[in-house]
Amino acid sequence: MNRLAAGQDLPDLIVGANYHPHDSDPATWRRDATMMREAGIRMVRLGHLAWDTFEPSDGDFRFDWFDEVMDLVQDNGIGVILDIAVRPAPLWLHRKHPSIDITDANGNRLYANHRYMEDVGDPAFRSHAMRFADALTKRYAGHPALAAFGIDNEPGDGPISYSDDVRSRFIAWLEAKYGTTEALNAAWAGHRWSRRINDFAEVGLPKSGTYTGAPERVLDFRRFVSHEVETYLEELLDVVGANAPDALTTTNMWYYADQKHFDHAPIAYRGRITRAGNGFYPGGSIIDNGGLRAALFGMARIQYENTTPFWCTEFTTMTAVPGSIRKSAYASLILGNQLVCGWTWQTMHAGEEQFLQGMVDWDGRPNRKLDEYRRIAAEFAKLEGRGFPYRPRPEIAVALDFPSQIASAVLPERHDAQAQTAFEAVIDRNLDARLVDLARSELDYKLLLIPGVLVLDEAAASRIRAFVERGGTAIMTSYSATLDADGHAFATTRPGRLDDVFGIRVGSYEETAMLNELAHGRTGHEGLDLEFDGRAIAAATPRFDTVELVTADVLARAAGLDGDRPLITANRYGAGRAVYIALPARREVLDPLLESEITRLGIDPGPSVPPGVMARAVDDRHVLYLNLDAEPKSIVLQGKATGVLRETRYDGGLTLGAYDAEVVELG
Repeated sequence: MNRLAAGQDLPDLIVGANYHPHDSDPATWRRDATMMREAGIRMVRLGHLAWDTFEPSDGDFRFDWFDEVMDLVQDNGIGVILDIAVRPAPLWLHRKHPSIDITDANGNRLYANHRYMEDVGDPAFRSHAMRFADALTKRYAGHPALAAFGIDNEPGDGPISYSDDVRSRFIAWLEAKYGTTEALNAAWAGHRWSRRINDFAEVGLPKSGTYTGAPERVLDFRRFVSHEVETYLEELLDVVGANAPDALTTTNMWYYADQKHFDHAPIAYRGRITRAGNGFYPGGSIIDNGGLRAALFGMARIQYENTTPFWCTEFTTMTAVPGSIRKSAYASLILGNQLVCGWTWQTMHAGEEQFLQGMVDWDGRPNRKLDEYRRIAAEFAKLEGRGFPYRPRPEIAVALDFPSQIASAVLPERHDAQAQTAFEAVIDRNLDARLVDLARSELDYKLLLIPGVLVLDEAAASRIRAFVERGGTAIMTSYSATLDADGHAFATTRPGRLDDVFGIRVGSYEETAMLNELAHGRTGHEGLDLEFDGRAIAAATPRFDTVELVTADVLARAAGLDGDRPLITANRYGAGRAVYIALPARREVLDPLLESEITRLGIDPGPSVPPGVMARAVDDRHVLYLNLDAEPKSIVLQGKATGVLRETRYDGGLTLGAYDAEVVELG
């Protein structure tokens, strides 16, 4: 076993670059490796998007050129993430096996002009992909530069295929799931619109759009697509496990791309990818923190409850405002990131992304982005042995559910948008949070946020019930627990399977603008005023629920509307508490409610900082501070401390400059 492959020689924090030697003249490789070493680059991600460079024709493997690259980076003390580049597939493979091609919803077979134009469920694709993966991993499993194998790249990107072959596999999947057409018709509401299926051969693909259409059929089709992507990735992991059992594994797991959003939770919870990874693209602004928060949410929705360090296998370069890359790098550390791997080393000369700015210009000269990465690398070196990578210690969880993300697309607000709002409400309080899959999580937390979990199966409902019963607090928002696992609206009292836990009956919903016509005498007004804990709150929502009390108490009511309309309720159940919010997740409502519940539950509030500062106690002696704003911020310290990044002593406090970061060592 080589020690680097087991992760034992890796620094605590790593700065890297995505490098494409197959795009450049071999004469530049040595220059680039030297520049990387001098800039503090300790990792390169190689090989992705390059299958036909390794295998230019069927069975003709050519690795000699890449041996030179691997040896060169090893000589410069640089580790390698070697992507198994089985997407995009080579054109020779598309020509040999046309069944690999994507067929659009109108039946047109598409030429593979772009990236990710292959059907990963196709047996011919899988056979050749695994053959290539086997050859690549056997070749480099023992190379001393190898740090990890990358498992695919952005597997959620690329269109879904609607070919006859896909339909045949979908039918086989349905037969295995349901067994009989009677069971299928019951799940798919076949009696609606006279669409009963008398033979599985009558099944068609739901081609009315990516998300919309007959909801039960769309939901099952997306589960089938997820199953095919999941089994394809598992096969790749099996190949790596057979040939390189000691190697780390990672990826850019962009599973939630709109085109082929699939269910990542099964893979995440099995823990076979030992360094969960994703591209970190917060946008180029240093002022607007919306993109940064979205990128942090992207990390969390890939990490789920894994406790191993995260790897940002791609990290922004482009035309980012000077200083914004560094700001983003320190923000990522707060969620447990270990690797900042810039996309990309060199601005490309040809093909897609040739005008996307890298760290090095077209002529090989470094630009300001490399200077910024060099600074980050130098600072990360100072943090060696000081508690990084950070291991979050969350007491709060936010539920994220794949079927609800698909089914909620027809609503005014998707489930994952609500989940992001809830997640941001927690991290903006400088508290750790985990995204959890309700049916898989042990829910070992004090507080569980359930933001618009539209589809609620029996397993998830049972875990929520047990969580509250043993003393946890659950906060559920509107659109939750409306559909069962088949996508049918509950015929029982809502919230489905949990009405007694929350002590309410959720009836129909009201459209806020409709009721506001009476209250305000005008159309289109979606404002909704609440009275909560002695304060007035102004929110806005297109819809809110009609809530009837059973055993719950009212925490907040609507103000200025007709009649008595409870909007926030709380119910004791077992040793715990279940809170229902009758509108979707809104910061105006969540923030004061979280403030109250966090205090009541005795959740550790984290470091005391002014607004606009992110902070984490990394361990007992080290605290990371990051100023998200342009205004300097004063930080109060208890006693004396050493600034690790500034290499200075503080007595009682420090001032963080605009967008600046500091790690203090207490004592």
